[in-house]
Amino acid sequence: MRTLLLSAATALLAGAPIVASAQSARLPNGAAHNIVLVHGAFVDQTSWKPVADILSKKGYTVTLVENPLTSLAADVDATKRALAKQNGRTVLVGHSWGGVVITQAGGDPKVSALVYVSAFAPDVGESLASLAKAGPATEGTAAIHPDAKGNLYIDPKAFPSAVAADLPPKIAETLASHQLPLNHVAFEAPVDTAAWHNKPTFYVISTKDKVIAPEAQKMFAARIKAQTTEVAGSHASLVVHAKEVADVIEKAALAE
Repeated sequence: MRTLLLSAATALLAGAPIVASAQSARLPNGAAHNIVLVHGAFVDQTSWKPVADILSKKGYTVTLVENPLTSLAADVDATKRALAKQNGRTVLVGHSWGGVVITQAGGDPKVSALVYVSAFAPDVGESLASLAKAGPATEGTAAIHPDAKGNLYIDPKAFPSAVAADLPPKIAETLASHQLPLNHVAFEAPVDTAAWHNKPTFYVISTKDKVIAPEAQKMFAARIKAQTTEVAGSHASLVVHAKEVADVIEKAALAE
């Protein structure tokens, strides 16, 4: 039910079918044919559906990683399993918490480029917790609270405004009430490698983001020396601005 609701919500907004099917298409010469998409905390892999549908229709092989969100190591393992199944050069993309995951997992030799979408981009020794503490306070981070088991959620009352202000209210409320928790151990785990030091990097900055401050996103983009694109969207810009995000991923597919 949770996956169906999230899939239906993103498909409804993007005007895309819930199930994307790759169509025969000629990709640009030299382009990486494979795209692996890593979702953030509190949602599942269907948050990438609008972008995945665009890319698959153009002929890319698109894989959506299903993060367990139980630890950084578990999410990195899920991403590495997806990379192991790719045949050839692959663009690895992360949204929000997914940026931490691709930073740790992106050293795989198949990965030809990294794309960060409204995402954390830690350096060695940094964790999501340390980045959140050091960065500007936001409405979204202030609304994150643990339950009795240490799992982290965004306050459902704050979620629509903080995370998805540019989504239709009913869709934002559905997402808020069907969150997937992020375990606190993932929040606190530092990365021990930073793949962006050795890979071409791209960054999509969401200028109306209330979870990761736009100023913090610009800092991440600058220090990883990313080719940067700005969209006037919330933290849910991967849905609302799916075409612009897909365009950036296509540019990354041509990176050498």
